[in-house]
Amino acid sequence: MATLHSAPRFSAIEGLKDTLATALSAHLVEAGEEHGELSFTVERDSIEDVLRTLRDDFDYQQLMEIAGVDYPARAERFEVVYMLLSLTKNNRIMVKLAASEDTPVPTVTTLWPNANWLEREVFDMYGVLFAGHPDLRRILTDYGFEGHPFRKDFPLTGYTELRYSEDLKRVVYEPVELAQDLRQFDFMSPWEGANYVLPGDEKAATPPVDEPKTTESPKQTGAGKKTDAKAAEKVSKGAPAEDDSGKADAPPPEPTEDRPSRKPRKGKTTDTKAATQPKAKKAPTKKKPAAKKPAAKRATPKKKDADE
Repeated sequence: MATLHSAPRFSAIEGLKDTLATALSAHLVEAGEEHGELSFTVERDSIEDVLRTLRDDFDYQQLMEIAGVDYPARAERFEVVYMLLSLTKNNRIMVKLAASEDTPVPTVTTLWPNANWLEREVFDMYGVLFAGHPDLRRILTDYGFEGHPFRKDFPLTGYTELRYSEDLKRVVYEPVELAQDLRQFDFMSPWEGANYVLPGDEKAATPPVDEPKTTESPKQTGAGKKTDAKAAEKVSKGAPAEDDSGKADAPPPEPTEDRPSRKPRKGKTTDTKAATQPKAKKAPTKKKPAAKKPAAKRATPKKKDADE
């Protein structure tokens, strides 16, 4: 029995490149396959017609991403990449085009509304212009930002920095001032040591290791007969503790307290819970209120006879 899955099957790439290349031949510059995915480079001014054909005729329904790439050495330094997804075929393709700072790319917001933010991001990060875009302005950087951060020639520190000024009570934009210069690192082995003098090393006066210090005579060390005789003298000579009175040491004094001895404990007193822990006090139990006795019935006087 065949098992049916809800997920669509992967469409075979074999033959798909030729099919799409034939359909896009009027606008195609180059077709290739990399990492199991098809990529097509097309003319810049034909991008809207190309994507409409792929959407309507080949079921690439979704525009997943628009990315930018910077190649500063090229005449047209930027490359705009459109990534399409076919839900029915479970297949992805990439469509590329080349652009420069002065050559705008036709917008594809007429085909997919989500291209609005995607094109704004490429404009913000790379500076690529999109002709016909309804609201082409920055989307990630701050107001008044200079330059485009994803360009290869954009400095790592940027051009301006902002801080809050206590005097002006607002955010201030200023040119970038580095707090310290970029350090120069060397990759020498720490066991070999650096080939330059580190700050502070010039103050350390190290004695020559090859000339060990020796003592030629006892005078240099302070030793000798006179020193030995002086060291043999007792420092505590003449102290009261040194005088011997000839009497025996006095016995220790008798205890002054008269305390009755404790009664021995019953049972073992080592490693027992009763010997090491006090007895827990029982919580006082509440007395139940006494049940009320039923009230005695009062005796009702008998009615007098009618004769009385």
